[in-house]
Amino acid sequence: MNNLILATLFLVLGSASSMAVEEATYTSIFSDENFETRYYDPQILAEIEVDGDFEGAGSKAFSQLFAYISGENTSQKKIKMTAPVAQTNGHEMLNRTTPVSQQQKNGKWLVSFMMPSGLSLEELPQPKNPTINLRQLPARHVASIRYSGFWTEKDYFYHLNLLNKWISSQVLHASGAPIWARYNAPYMPWFMRRNEILVPIKKP
Repeated sequence: MNNLILATLFLVLGSASSMAVEEATYTSIFSDENFETRYYDPQILAEIEVDGDFEGAGSKAFSQLFAYISGENTSQKKIKMTAPVAQTNGHEMLNRTTPVSQQQKNGKWLVSFMMPSGLSLEELPQPKNPTINLRQLPARHVASIRYSGFWTEKDYFYHLNLLNKWISSQVLHASGAPIWARYNAPYMPWFMRRNEILVPIKKP
């Protein structure tokens, strides 16, 4: 997908953000500057597994997920955009969470949209794209770090390292693969972007 199409899709997301896009709901348990432990309610994800490098995987998956919520589904039903767009390593995710119908391979990424909270798994229309999977994500505890900046692999691993050190300092224990969460459109200035890394943890 070329950059113009991607920018157009994110323009829709960015415009929607000014109209109170629903975000994943959670309860803050403990906050320490940019670090936080949270309890997330159950969520339903529309998720697709793609290959590619770290920075290109999100672009590759976005158009397919956006097509699903725009009506490319069995009911031709439009589903409201939510935030964030999440990305995690597919190999690690498949090893550590409830299995999904995907083959375990290195170099794969799982990219997901959260579905609106008012819809159950049974109420959601099935994707016409057979590579998109709908699944229930159970309630969970996570440790998070929030940062602004560019969507680069370098920035991601820099902040993931900070988060891992903080998790150790708090005597917490990771229980799943890290998730990269993005809340803004690509035209948002880098210093105004909201980026987060979420690491599932055992109940504090």
